[in-house]
Amino acid sequence: MTTELLSKTTTAADFLHIVERVPLVDGPNDDDGGKRGEGKSGTETGTITRTRPKTKRPNLYRVLLLNDDYTPMEFVILVLQDVFNKSREEAVQIMLHVHQKGVGECGVYPYEVAETKVTRVMDTARKNQHPLQCVMEKQ
Repeated sequence: MTTELLSKTTTAADFLHIVERVPLVDGPNDDDGGKRGEGKSGTETGTITRTRPKTKRPNLYRVLLLNDDYTPMEFVILVLQDVFNKSREEAVQIMLHVHQKGVGECGVYPYEVAETKVTRVMDTARKNQHPLQCVMEKQ
């Protein structure tokens, strides 16, 4: 058996490297009546293999604010700070971009996060009786 010790910093690759060199031993409770080990040293060696599934990065979605002529600029800034955790300066820049260009990106997120942020913006606007629109599109 190997004399290497596992520590708290042992990585999965290190662990597999150690385990691959550990011999497999027939125990006393074999179902073959003890005949398998006769004439042998009682040990067999083998390699443990493990397949690693390939993980795919989630699709990302852009969350966009759409300009309208009725929603106050200060309300848009507050929404950007509250929902998207933007600083006051970032929120003002995004709001001005939306005002001048008609649309502006608030952030890029995985689907569920983007969907939640769009819902929060729309709910907040509706509760405050503003026609602010927020949409998401695949990046």
